[in-house]
Amino acid sequence: MAGAVLNHVRRGSGSPLLLVHGLGAGWNSWSPILDELAEHREVIAVDLPGFGETPPLSGDISIATLTDSVENFIRDQGLDGVSIAGQSMGGRIVLELARRGVGGDTVALDPGGFWSDREVAVFGATLRPSIALVRALRSRLPALLDSAVGRTLLLAQFSARPWALSRETVLPDVRGLADSPSTGAAMDALTKGPRQEGAPAGTVPGRVTIGWGRRDLVTVPGQAARATALFPDAKLHWFERCGHFPQWDAPREATRLILDNTK
Repeated sequence: MAGAVLNHVRRGSGSPLLLVHGLGAGWNSWSPILDELAEHREVIAVDLPGFGETPPLSGDISIATLTDSVENFIRDQGLDGVSIAGQSMGGRIVLELARRGVGGDTVALDPGGFWSDREVAVFGATLRPSIALVRALRSRLPALLDSAVGRTLLLAQFSARPWALSRETVLPDVRGLADSPSTGAAMDALTKGPRQEGAPAGTVPGRVTIGWGRRDLVTVPGQAARATALFPDAKLHWFERCGHFPQWDAPREATRLILDNTK
């Protein structure tokens, strides 16, 4: 059911900031920037259903039902008007929350849901084999990711500079792709479900900021124009020399973008 309780962590103090992850590690996907965000805000990072330590939904798994789970969490935790940031699938979910009028300021990093028919076909055809590969290599992932060559071979689709990343930065998300029980269903929701709807000007509850990596090979940069056309109130920020995970490739810039555009 969409009202399942979401496992979450809370760090820091100040005005609350809710973090929603994409495919991968659950709340641990935010580890590269979570502590720095928590120096300024009370950070609440959730595990979506079927990721991290939250059980999968018992019914339909779709972007709508995953968004329902976050909306219910916001209500149940008394977080009305909370600022929200999300990345990848989580970026799509936070934009959907804004479209519904839920939350406050919104930051979406490299969100899904804005691809053309050809782009979504390429996304599915390239990411599914990547997921299958990391599952097959599950026991060898720590050793492979300890090597700059191994990181480059495994993560070139996700990072503009995979050789420069640490194993500690990337291992949680790579393991999450392999282990999360909802990875496959969430992929189906992204590739086979409806595209993201937009929000007419003046209808979102707070500021909307969309950040995009210039070298994103998952949600390619051309999709940013569709996203801002559907969300005309949004401000677009480009991450230079950055792939699909700004918290990997540009952690300080991602932190600053989130803090400067939420309250």
